[in-house]
Amino acid sequence: MTNDLLLDIEKFIELEKIGEHRFGILAANNGRLVERLRSGGRVWPETAEQVKGFMASRRPDIFAPSKEETR
Repeated sequence: MTNDLLLDIEKFIELEKIGEHRFGILAANNGRLVERLRSGGRVWPETAEQVKGFMASRRPDIFAPSKEETR
């Protein structure tokens, strides 16, 4: 799960053209979020959902949850 989340975050950062620190602050109030994920750290499921929700709110065309995820 963490690896998939990190791939989505990196895609979002590239599309939105924001820095990883700024992303972490906006998505989870944690400027070191991306750095820690890249170094092998994990996140709580609640934090992962918060991050996914943030990305979906900014780019629903790409990051909206699929119908399987909402069940």
